[in-house]
Amino acid sequence: MNLPEPIQPFNRARLYFLIRKLVKPVSLEQRAEVHVQVREDSLPDFDYFLMVLLSSTIATLGLLTNSAAVIIGAMLVAPLMSPIIGLGLSSITGDTKLLRNASIGLIRGALLAVLISIIFTWGNNHLPFITMQELPAEVLARTRPSPIDLTIALAGGIAAAFALAQPGLSAALPGVAIATALMPPLCTVGVGIAMGRWDVAGGAFLLFITNTVAIASASMLVFFALGFSPKRKQDERVPRTLIASILITAAMLVPLTWLSVRFVQQATENRLINTVVSEEVGALGAELTDLNIVKGDESLQMTVTVRTARQLAYHDVVSLQEKIAYRLQESVSIILNQVVAAQLDPLIPPTFTPTPTPVTKTPTVTPTATATNTPLPTPTRVPPTATPTPSTARVSNTLGRATYMVQTPGGVSIGRIKEGQHLTVLYGYEIYEGLVWLEVIDQDGRIGWVPQIYLSVVTQTPTRTPTATPLP
Repeated sequence: MNLPEPIQPFNRARLYFLIRKLVKPVSLEQRAEVHVQVREDSLPDFDYFLMVLLSSTIATLGLLTNSAAVIIGAMLVAPLMSPIIGLGLSSITGDTKLLRNASIGLIRGALLAVLISIIFTWGNNHLPFITMQELPAEVLARTRPSPIDLTIALAGGIAAAFALAQPGLSAALPGVAIATALMPPLCTVGVGIAMGRWDVAGGAFLLFITNTVAIASASMLVFFALGFSPKRKQDERVPRTLIASILITAAMLVPLTWLSVRFVQQATENRLINTVVSEEVGALGAELTDLNIVKGDESLQMTVTVRTARQLAYHDVVSLQEKIAYRLQESVSIILNQVVAAQLDPLIPPTFTPTPTPVTKTPTVTPTATATNTPLPTPTRVPPTATPTPSTARVSNTLGRATYMVQTPGGVSIGRIKEGQHLTVLYGYEIYEGLVWLEVIDQDGRIGWVPQIYLSVVTQTPTRTPTATPLP
């Protein structure tokens, strides 16, 4: 009876010979040149930190201005790829000096980049050269790492290490620097810290760690395949450091996959909420212009801004809340901001309705001429009356934040006005709940009311109109 042969375990020696069969090692002289070049590029000297300073400045300004082209320029200047490649090469060759220099350069360079981005973002918050109502899209794009980012970093690390080992492929290094983004995530960490958004800082830091681990592991694999590992007296085997790096890289897939699933669920839920709210608002004859959702412990808190041709009543809002809660099958609380606007269509001209004027017949009387001495009218001067004209005011006393323009004193909000914005004060003047309210119009043509305490000195220029009243 023939028994089947036992299955041999796939050990490190078999993996070594498989790699050697697929990839041809480079020459000893070429390995020495690559080793020297990586050592020089990974050295944390003045030139290295100067390039980190410049690249972090460019990347931070590109993130704040939401400019993808500027961010790409920062990727080309950033020198952080070199110490990461140095970590991979030192782990394979056992070069402790290169490992120490690369680790110091990477850590200090990363801290410097975060510090520069914090300084620029903090300065922009106090001296707003760049106005940001919300976080730019380029910042948010680097806060949600996924397994796709890990795959890109692995491919970029392989390309970078292979291009360094092959002199004819050095022209591909700029493209690798763009593909494997290292500086923008670090600057996003600084932006998140400066703005108090720890979720943004945490997501960007996870993206940086993912790219760093993947690039280092990929470079270790390439350098080992090209014959950079030292010779052993025993049977050739894959180094333990390479096995450990591969396991760490695989372990990174767990949090990245969990985050990706969570982001997909949130996106699906937000899309459903937007669809439901938009449909129900449309059923009221209004148009949804803005929706802000805050997920509380017990209910969804929504701030809905609509544009409508008629004034919505209280029962309309109650009905809207009930319908949205029924369709979403969860508790919902709504704050509705409505902007009442008239809709004009240039293709449909207005229809003018003539108003008839009644004709009254008056009998004709023939007067009898009588000689009468009639004194001439004596003009009497009447004090001139002051006709107020609109004046300009400036929003102030909001402690650098903002205030809101409402439709009526104490009514719903129709717009947010910032500190220093200029308004035109109209003729409306009311006192409501102890505050003096003035009727204003902003630069967009919206007419509303603002408390007088939030306006600077209002200058009214009266127009004196003299009138003469004749007396008989």
